[in-house]
Amino acid sequence: MSRVVVIGAGLGGLGAALRLQRAGHEVIVVEGRERPGGRAYQLRDSGFTWDTGPSLITMPWVLEDTFAAGGMDVHSELDLVQLDPFYRIFWEGEDRHLDFVPGSERMKEQIAKFSSRDAAAFDGFMAALKPIYENGIVDAGQRSFERPRDLARVTPELARMGALRTLYGFVSKHFGDERVREAFSFHSLFIGGDPFRVPAIYGALVYLQFLDKVWYARGGVYSMVEALAGPLDVRCGERVARIEQAGGAVSGVVLEGGARIAADVVISNADVLRTHELLGRRAPLRRLKPTMSCFMLYLGTDRPFPQLEHHTLTVGKSYRGFIRSVTRTGRVPQSFSTYIHAASRTEPAMARPGGDSIAILLPVPNLANGPADWDETSDELRDTLLESLERDFGLDGLRESIVAEHRMTPADFERDLGAVAGNAFATEPTLHQSAWFRTHNRDARVSGLYHVGGGTHPGAGIPGVLLGAKVTAGLVAEDVPRPVATLGRARTAAAR
Repeated sequence: MSRVVVIGAGLGGLGAALRLQRAGHEVIVVEGRERPGGRAYQLRDSGFTWDTGPSLITMPWVLEDTFAAGGMDVHSELDLVQLDPFYRIFWEGEDRHLDFVPGSERMKEQIAKFSSRDAAAFDGFMAALKPIYENGIVDAGQRSFERPRDLARVTPELARMGALRTLYGFVSKHFGDERVREAFSFHSLFIGGDPFRVPAIYGALVYLQFLDKVWYARGGVYSMVEALAGPLDVRCGERVARIEQAGGAVSGVVLEGGARIAADVVISNADVLRTHELLGRRAPLRRLKPTMSCFMLYLGTDRPFPQLEHHTLTVGKSYRGFIRSVTRTGRVPQSFSTYIHAASRTEPAMARPGGDSIAILLPVPNLANGPADWDETSDELRDTLLESLERDFGLDGLRESIVAEHRMTPADFERDLGAVAGNAFATEPTLHQSAWFRTHNRDARVSGLYHVGGGTHPGAGIPGVLLGAKVTAGLVAEDVPRPVATLGRARTAAAR
C-alpha cells in the first residue's frame, strides 16, 4: 500500500484524498487551520452562521461524481435545495433589478425589462455557449494539460467558437444594453478574472447555471466539507514546513513542529504560488500572477432585509473602472460592486430569529498592488461600504441593525490561508494562465509530487477544484503503485 500525504484540507485536497483512499491508498491529510475547509471555512457567532468561502453551488453532477468516487451518496450526505431565482442584480441609480431565473422564457422576460432586442438574442447566446461548455468545461476540465500539444489540440476549435476572445467582447456580440452585458459577463470576477481580459471560455459559467441550475446545501457549503472530511484521516492544526525529497522524488513532509510523515506521494493543496517554498526553492518554475483579493464583512442583523435574495449582486457606477482599479491599478475603489450572500433567506437557522445572516464580498487589490496596512484601511472602508449599501441600494438601517460582525482583509488571506499577496482566488484566469499555462496537476520536476486546488487546472470554484481533484487522483493512479524509482523517468518523459 502506498502512502499519500495531502497538504491542505480544502475542497480540492479532500476530493483527491477521498478518491485515493477509496482506491486503496493510505491517505493522510495535514491541515494548518484548526478545522478542515481551507478557503471553504465557516464562522459562527451569537446565533449566526456564515460560509467564509465559496457559497454558490453549480454542476451538482460533479458533487455526485466526487461522493460516489469516495463510496458515498451525495443525496444521503447533503440536503441540496434548488434556488429560484439563482441571484438578483441591482444597479446603482436603477429602480429595476434583474433576476437570473431558470427557464428560457422566464429569463427572457427579465432581460426584456432592459431590452426587448437583447431578450430575443438570449437563445442564440445560449446556443453559442453550449459547445464552449461541452468542449472547454466538460471535456478539457476533466483531463490534464501536461504537454503543449494538449493545448494545441483544442485551441483551433476554441478559436472557431469564439472562446478565445474576451468574455465581455463575446457577450457584447450578442447583447447591446450595457446592464445586460454586465449581467452576463460578471461571473469570472468571482473566480478572480477580469471579464474585460479573461477568455470567453469562462462564459460557460453562465451556460452551466441554466443547464444544471444553482443549488444550496443546508448547513452551508461547510456541510460539504464536513461530509468529505468525515471518512478521512485529517490532522488539523499541523502546518507543513517543507516537502522532503530523496533522489528527485518526494519522501515525506516535515511539520512546523519538527515531526516527519513519510510519503510515497505528496499532493499539495496549498497556494500553488507558494509551493516552491515548501521545496526549498527561491522561485517557482514559472511566475504566475495572483488574483485580486477581497474585503469581507460578516454581519448578523436584528432584522431581515427582504430585498436581498439568497445571492445578490450590487453594481456601482463605473463598473469597468471598478474592475480595473482592483485588478490592475491597485487602488481601493470609490464606487462599489459587491456580492452579498444571505443564507438565512433559504435557511432561517443560519441567523438568529428575526434577523439576517449576511456576508458581503467586495473585490479589492491584493497586497502586491494595493494598501499594505489594512489595520488602517479596514475601518474606513467598512464604514464607506455600508453607507453606500444604505444610500445607493436601499438597505436602510443596515448599520444600526448589526449585532454581530466579523471581517476579513487581504492581510487575513495571507496570514490564515498562506495566500501569496493575500489573493482570494489563487491564480488569475487569463488566457496565458489557463489550461497548459496554469500550474500542472502533476509536477514536472519532482517525482511523486502533485497539485490540486483553485490555482491548478482547470481552475477555481467548487466544480473547478473538484474536477481538478479528479484529474490529479487519476494521474496518481497512473503512476502508483509503480515503483517510485521509475517515476522520475516517467515524469521526465512526460515533461519532454
